[in-house]
Amino acid sequence: MIDYSNFLNFIQTNQLRKYSDHFQQKIAEASEETSDNLKWQNVIDSFPKIIPSEIDFSRSTIKIGNENDCSANVSAQLRNSLMELRPWRKGPYNLFGNFIDTEWRSDWKWDRLIDHITPLKNKKVLDVGCGNGYHCLRMLGEGAKNVIGIDPFILSLYQFKAIDKFINSNLMWLLPLKMEDFPQNTKYFNTVFSMGVFYHRRSPFEHLYELRDALQPKGELVLETLIIDGKLGEVLVPEGRYAQMRNVWFIPTILTLESWLKKCGFVNIRVVDVTSTTIEEQRSTEWMTFESLKNFLSPNDLTKTVEGYLAPKRAIFIANTQ
Repeated sequence: MIDYSNFLNFIQTNQLRKYSDHFQQKIAEASEETSDNLKWQNVIDSFPKIIPSEIDFSRSTIKIGNENDCSANVSAQLRNSLMELRPWRKGPYNLFGNFIDTEWRSDWKWDRLIDHITPLKNKKVLDVGCGNGYHCLRMLGEGAKNVIGIDPFILSLYQFKAIDKFINSNLMWLLPLKMEDFPQNTKYFNTVFSMGVFYHRRSPFEHLYELRDALQPKGELVLETLIIDGKLGEVLVPEGRYAQMRNVWFIPTILTLESWLKKCGFVNIRVVDVTSTTIEEQRSTEWMTFESLKNFLSPNDLTKTVEGYLAPKRAIFIANTQ
């Protein structure tokens, strides 16, 4: 089981302490012990003891140690253990010379937004849908004061636990929560990221209100989501799956989402990037051997999904609270 005592101790030092009982309850509800959890924990417990000579969160590939920090046999042992935690979806990482070539080139998304957001130095940050924490670590690399990531997929949290085995971060915590399980109206964070989550929520307005109410006055939202081309008021509601994803509820146009943000009280709304997702950015690798984007697009026309919709296009919105 993942130990969250460090996080619970951390919140005793700030205004989140009044939500301590809430956090403990929701974490306990999400932390059911399963055979998978035990397997993943045993894998991490089997890691060789290696002290990294360097730790760098500022590069495209997060680097922890280098190949000279251990013998080739020890490095191979670590690689085999990391393989037991597949599929690795967010990254890339390099642990002691072992390059984890993840499904997503998450660094490409980071590069598209980092020059447009308010600098994160000394900021309190929330990352909704954080996966294994790749972007959270990049936030620390930008000087964030502390980062809380939330994600309901437990394997992702064990992947971060594997990484944290070598970095022992006391500035970053990943919790097994969805945004609707997070305490409401905390108004605690300077910056909130929601990337790749919005279209999975049944109510777009509920999610926007939850994000808004987690922010301090003059706080900043960074929202990355699927969009379609079109006019104000237009929204795609897939009849079944979209790019083989079951739980895509809606995909708005840029103008529509801007109007939703405005309706929910956000100001200074701007779109800083619009990019079509390519099969180079999201693909199968030896670290994620299942089907990926190429399998979800029409084999005869990569501009369309297998269902006949236009292929995924994503936009990054930045907005502020009043």
